Amino acid sequence: MAQSTRDDLDNPSGKRSERMVALLAAVAEHGEVVLSELAVELGASTATIRRDVAVLAEQGLLVRTHGGARRTNHGDELPVKLRDGRNRRAKQAIAQAAVDQLPHGRHAVALTGGTTTTEVLRAMGERHDLTIITNSVSLAIEAAACGQLRVLIAGGILRANSLELVGSLTESTFKQFNVGTAIVGSDGVSLEGGLTTHDHVEAGTNHTMIERAQRVICVADGTKIGRVTLAKLADLTDIDLLITDSTADPAALARIRRSGVEVQVVHVDHQ
Repeated sequence: MAQSTRDDLDNPSGKRSERMVALLAAVAEHGEVVLSELAVELGASTATIRRDVAVLAEQGLLVRTHGGARRTNHGDELPVKLRDGRNRRAKQAIAQAAVDQLPHGRHAVALTGGTTTTEVLRAMGERHDLTIITNSVSLAIEAAACGQLRVLIAGGILRANSLELVGSLTESTFKQFNVGTAIVGSDGVSLEGGLTTHDHVEAGTNHTMIERAQRVICVADGTKIGRVTLAKLADLTDIDLLITDSTADPAALARIRRSGVEVQVVHVDHQ
């Protein structure tokens, strides 16, 4: 049996999705990659990786090159629908730690969009005494599925990559609420850049959410620590607690701690 056919049999749709996300992440990190090297890294044949690259190129998520692939000129942000499976165990542990920080009784919680904040919502479980405020369409749908009874969505312009509503209308909605705790995702957390994301408008909108909160918790898996992306969402001084996992760069965490931010590290078994 040909290796490419065997790969297809051994990799059902879920496995293929994970492989394609890993492929996109490699392209985003390195700018340009070689198919033969990717095949070794991802445990698939070069023919299988070539087919994956063709599919992703058709969707405009990368550019095919001779013997490889490179990222597009649209930045390195993965669409939210492709991010869900990345570092899931770490995000679940971070989410549980964040929920443990919430006080008992009625409380207003603001959530930005993102896969880690979605795990926070799922970890709330039977906490139906909470009011959820968000500008994320996908998170609001998830909240309804989880049986949350009080969900407020801040309206605005839909940003396709993140499925978040952004802009002045969203910001004016946030300004009407007093938030007990804001739980904020980020694409990068560092001493140099603070909290950063991929879009300036989204950054401004989510900063307004932060300004309305009595307490701010940033949830970010270890891959985000020490990273700086395009747009500043907040200064480190704007957050009260950073929750991350044990894969985070210790030196970057030490610099963040020295800035005065409380840091909680959850330990995740990656075996």
